[in-house]
Amino acid sequence: MARPTQFGRISAPDEAWLAKRPPEPILEPDLPIVDTHHHLWERGGHRYFLHEFLADAATGHNLVASVFEECEAMYRASGPEEMRPVGQTEFVAGIAAMSDSGRYGPARVAAGIVGFADLTLGDKVEPVLEANVRASGGRFRGVRHSAAWDASDIIGNSRTAGGPHLFQQAGFRAGFARLTALGLSLDAWVFHPQLADVVDLARAFPGASIVSVHCGGPLGYGPYEGKRDEVFKTWKTSMTELATCPNVTVKLGGMMMRLAAYDYRTAPAPPTSEELAALWRPYIETCIELFGADRCMFESNFPVDKMGIGWAALWNAFKRITSAASSAEKLALFSATARRVYRLE
Repeated sequence: MARPTQFGRISAPDEAWLAKRPPEPILEPDLPIVDTHHHLWERGGHRYFLHEFLADAATGHNLVASVFEECEAMYRASGPEEMRPVGQTEFVAGIAAMSDSGRYGPARVAAGIVGFADLTLGDKVEPVLEANVRASGGRFRGVRHSAAWDASDIIGNSRTAGGPHLFQQAGFRAGFARLTALGLSLDAWVFHPQLADVVDLARAFPGASIVSVHCGGPLGYGPYEGKRDEVFKTWKTSMTELATCPNVTVKLGGMMMRLAAYDYRTAPAPPTSEELAALWRPYIETCIELFGADRCMFESNFPVDKMGIGWAALWNAFKRITSAASSAEKLALFSATARRVYRLE
C-alpha cells in the first residue's frame, strides 16, 4: 500500500501512475497559452530539461511561450557566493537559445527568466542583478526570493525565508528597491498567513511589479488539515486586501503540494480535469473575481504539479474553470497578462 503523501516536499513524478488516467480530449486547442511558471532542473536523479518539458506539453494545447521560475538549478560551484545564482540564468539562457532556434517546435520556452539574487544584500545586490541581466540574453525579468515560512516543521519552509517576515526586513527592502529601479519584478512566494506582508510591501513600493504566485499560497496540511473553510475565509480576506494593490498580479495554479486537496500518492489514478477543477475552482475563481483577468495568469508549476496530474488534464481543468469567461478574458488569463507583466514579445 502506498504511503501517504508528505506534502510540501518535491519528488520525481510517477510516469506509470500518470498513465493510469486515459488521455482526455483537449478543450479549446487553439487558445494560446503562456505557461508563466515552470522549472528546469536535474535533481535527485530526475532530469527536467527542454525535451522533458516539451514532451509534457505536446498534448494538443497551444503552448506558445513560457517563463522559467527560479529553483536553485545549476548555480555556479565557485566564485563569490552572491554571484553563484547567475549560473542558473546562464543555464536557462542556453535552453532558451535552443528553443529559439525553432528546431524543437514553435513554442518559445523560457522566453522570460525569473531567477535569483539575494535581495537581503541591500544595495550590494545591484551587481548581481546586472550580472543576471547580462547572462540572460535579454530574457531576465525578475527575481523570486521566496519568503514562505510557517512555524510548523511539517509545512516545509523556503530555504531563503529565514523567518516569518522576510519582506519586512530593511536589508530586503533596500535590495527590492534596487530590483525595482532596474525595471525587474518580484515573484512573491508566501503562505496564506503571510499575505499581509505582501500587501505591506506593495503599498510601500507602489511603482514595483509584484507577482503573487500559487494563488497566494493556501495551506491544507499539517496544522491546517481539516480546516478548509477556516483557511479559505482567512485566505480570501487577505487576497481581497491584496487586490486593492494595483501593482500586484496573481499566478493561478501551483497548489498541488501545498493546498493538499487530495493525496496523490495513495490515489489509484490521477484526477480528471473535472475533478481537479472542482477542487481548485473556489480559489482560482476568487482570484479572478478580485483581481480581474488582466491581473491574473495561469501557471503549470511543472514538474512539481506533475506529481499529481498530467499536463493535458491540468490545462483542461483551467479551461473548465474559465468556461464562462469571455474570449477577451480567456486571452488575458492564458497569455496576454503574462506577455504584459513579463514583457514577452
